[in-house]
Amino acid sequence: MATTEKTLDDLFLDTLKDIYYAEKQILKALPKMAKAAQAPELKAAFETHREETEGQVERLEKVFELVGKRAQGKACEAILGILEEGKEIMEEFKGASALDAGLLSGAQAVEHYEIARYGTLKAWATKLGMPEAARLLDQTLQEEKKTDLLLSKLAVSSLNQKAA
Repeated sequence: MATTEKTLDDLFLDTLKDIYYAEKQILKALPKMAKAAQAPELKAAFETHREETEGQVERLEKVFELVGKRAQGKACEAILGILEEGKEIMEEFKGASALDAGLLSGAQAVEHYEIARYGTLKAWATKLGMPEAARLLDQTLQEEKKTDLLLSKLAVSSLNQKAA
């Protein structure tokens, strides 16, 4: 029996399911991170990013529509591992001055994962002749980069000093 060869279309859809699942997990984690954060500016950053993430999930659902597939996640071990690390930091550093620095570090790991995924998906969408999907994915990619920059500024401006 011949196996059908997997194509870039298959890989695109598989990765789309991966990031969809990841975004849903991130939506669950962000309120916990906001609650755990001590600095008001970090709390606010997590709350803002939660709202942004809801829009990103909607955008992904539009991309699924564009490729004629039902929006569906696929368990993503990478994001589960990153979020698990964040949960450990929240438990181990609860009440400590280094907590916010740890939360920031975990949040940036999430952002970097998302930036990698959205950059790849955008490139593949372009290659596969899906300009509208590429545009939607790029919109999210730019938001993730902006959030990463904001987290870096927070780390440099105050939170890392407080932890030290």
